[in-house]
Amino acid sequence: MNIQLSEHFTYKKLFRFCLPTIAMMLCTSIYGIVDGFFVSNYVGKTAFAAVNLIMPFLMILACFGFMIGTGGSALVGKTLGEGNREKANRYFTMMVYLTLILGVMMSVLGIIFMRPISYMLGASEDMIEDCVLYGRIINGFNWAFMFQYLFQSFLVTAEKPQLGFIVTVSAGVTNMVLDALFVAVFDWGIAGAAWASIIGQCIGGLLPLIYFLRPNSSLLRLTKTRLEARPLLKACLNGSSELMTNISASFVGMLYNFQLLKYAGENGVAAYGVVMYTQMIFAAIFLGYTVGTAPIISYHYGAGHHDELKNMLKKSVVIMVGGGVAMLLLAWTLAGPLAGLFVGYDPELQEMTKGALTIYAYAFLLFGFNIFASAFFTALNNGGVSAAIAFLRTLVFQTLAVLLLPALLGLNGIWWAVTAAEGLALVVSIAFIVGKRKQYHYW
Repeated sequence: MNIQLSEHFTYKKLFRFCLPTIAMMLCTSIYGIVDGFFVSNYVGKTAFAAVNLIMPFLMILACFGFMIGTGGSALVGKTLGEGNREKANRYFTMMVYLTLILGVMMSVLGIIFMRPISYMLGASEDMIEDCVLYGRIINGFNWAFMFQYLFQSFLVTAEKPQLGFIVTVSAGVTNMVLDALFVAVFDWGIAGAAWASIIGQCIGGLLPLIYFLRPNSSLLRLTKTRLEARPLLKACLNGSSELMTNISASFVGMLYNFQLLKYAGENGVAAYGVVMYTQMIFAAIFLGYTVGTAPIISYHYGAGHHDELKNMLKKSVVIMVGGGVAMLLLAWTLAGPLAGLFVGYDPELQEMTKGALTIYAYAFLLFGFNIFASAFFTALNNGGVSAAIAFLRTLVFQTLAVLLLPALLGLNGIWWAVTAAEGLALVVSIAFIVGKRKQYHYW
């Protein structure tokens, strides 16, 4: 039996509802990780460094779909809570149109400017051709990746998280199988890794589109509508915090690469790639939970159910804190094996990567709470507060930390930077949650 947004959520029901979404986000994060594993082990560390160098830019473009999905699903969820299903379907359709238009535009521009962008990101002559080749292939199908991000949010709002799970697992498994085939068997190198990813992305983006185009049993379906500036702008502004988080993370990733090239050379960039793959997996669990709970929060906010808002906040804080401790312990345990898995062919690089993971792991204690705090206000349709938390957390604090700490602590200062930034962001998150409690009656 499907769990409905209008229900009261116990811990058991909350986990059942969010588990498919967590699995969706985990599978999405697999794309770059699987590419990185096969490129590193079958093509070499220079190609591996090239993938890590261009990946932040590619993620910035793709995450416009995440912005529209999170902001749009909050608006649609609130509208469903108010009892206006026809308007909710029109809003949903507008978000799909907007994603397609932006996706195609970004694909074209990204292909044209991939070479100068690669140089701007710091690509050396040894890395430039790999950066351009991988970047152009991936970016050519950016619209599909944007659709996948969009529907990850809307399948939850449509009360079909299990369908989202099936689609995303299918896309992830396809990516993994084709990576092994194209890179390890056919020896297509970095191009093979890129084609494996985009085929997986097309499965993840187009299957949900087909589902919503046809009559279905969910809360949502695509319908005839025209684009309206007001709901589109509202959705984009509300989802801007998630976009800001991803853009800032990508921008900070570029700063990390610049600093690592300065303090540790190509080995530093390769080590950071492994750290980022670990971070992507752990962050996907937290993000999956917030994407899964956001429609519940939006629905009850629209329906005026203050007791359910209190229930969701209390349970989510407990889960985020407990999850943070579990992530820290898991990261410590896996630091050695993960370093060996990705870069075991180079003992010096392996040791650097293990040390980096061990230090970086402290950030996971605070990661989940800050991610949830920003997403919580997005779900309440307060994009301003959500964007403020995201902006300070991922851009201001991390930028300052990654620029200042290496001057004091050397290479280790780069690995400590995220933990320092998350600590400052925790103070901001708590301040907003306490300060807005009377406005939204969740406390």
